[in-house]
Amino acid sequence: MTTLDATSPNPSNTPVPPVDNYLTYTRGFLSWALTLDHKRIGLMYLVAVLGSFLVGGIFALLVRTELLTPGATIPGVDAEVYNQFFTLHGAIMVFLVIIPSIPAALGNFVLPIMLGAKDVAFPRLNLGSFYLWIIGAVLAVVSLAYGGFDTGWTFYTPYSTTTTTGGVIPVVTGVFILGFSSIFTGLNFVVTIHKLRPPGMTWFRMPLLLWALYATALIQVLATPVLGITLLMLIVERVFQIGLFDPAMGGDPVLFQHFFWFYSHPAVYIMILPAMGIISEIISVHAHRHIFGYRFIAFSSVAIAIFSFLVWGHHMFTSGQSPLMNVVFSLITFSVAIPSAIKVFNWMATLYRGSISINTPMLYGLGFIFLFTIGGLTGLHLGTLNTDIHLHDTYFVVAHFHYV
Repeated sequence: MTTLDATSPNPSNTPVPPVDNYLTYTRGFLSWALTLDHKRIGLMYLVAVLGSFLVGGIFALLVRTELLTPGATIPGVDAEVYNQFFTLHGAIMVFLVIIPSIPAALGNFVLPIMLGAKDVAFPRLNLGSFYLWIIGAVLAVVSLAYGGFDTGWTFYTPYSTTTTTGGVIPVVTGVFILGFSSIFTGLNFVVTIHKLRPPGMTWFRMPLLLWALYATALIQVLATPVLGITLLMLIVERVFQIGLFDPAMGGDPVLFQHFFWFYSHPAVYIMILPAMGIISEIISVHAHRHIFGYRFIAFSSVAIAIFSFLVWGHHMFTSGQSPLMNVVFSLITFSVAIPSAIKVFNWMATLYRGSISINTPMLYGLGFIFLFTIGGLTGLHLGTLNTDIHLHDTYFVVAHFHYV
């Protein structure tokens, strides 16, 4: 009979987890700060985004607390401070949380693994993108030391170029730098998917999450430079008093809206396309069925990315732009609903007669479908000219955006 040595490091012969994994193969602060491992960079993004989410959530609570009663609810909070609360909440949640959360955090972690690659195409650029994000986030927080800013997260001119609030330049500069982080991340993903697919991993064998991340990366690369140039023009006008957007100096404030929304509407799909990819994976796995209409879902992601560049004008129905263009933008806006509806239909068709596991991921997935459907239906109201004129800049728009 074989006897076990009590001094053996594993006397019970139980399985021992591997010691060398992405969390432990090197230790110390510098091993994380200088890492080129896509999984570690994804985790660092996740921690940073969660920290930003906490700060943005605090400003949201301050906004809701102030709205509890008519007049001032929080002592010392006047209209100007309230404007700073919702501006900081919006800017932090959009630029520091929602846009980078899934592509930069989850995308960095899972894209090479799901693709079958060892890492992203440019690991050093990936790390550099993270530190650019950190610099942009710090500049946004620095604005508080200069009295905050109250322009709204859209930075609409001419108010943002003429207000005496000192925090406008740091925040705009921070968002400008965040744009480079987003561009580099998107470029990394596009090159990785094109060049690092292993033999046998054809386009139509890729998981649907990768299709969604690919479409998202295209938007990041093509749309974000427009935002960067626009914010740079805003800084130039504010610092050097050159009339670009201020009508008092010969500028056109509607031009700023065109530039801003040309980026910011596609940015909506930077936020939601990766989530749609996740839902496609969750529905298929927990319904124990192959996804219904794989190619339709894959192509719908690319179609959404393309259409997203064509509908920015529906944010400007009340800006005085051409009535003909209003009609054109309204029609194209309705067209965007088609690829989104294809996704919802195919998710429901996958669930039909499936062996559905009702567990936490599946409940989140079903909740997503319900909330996204409500958000999409409210979007149809805003795409209708006669209705949007009455709903523009109301809480209906805020509710629609938060549902989506």
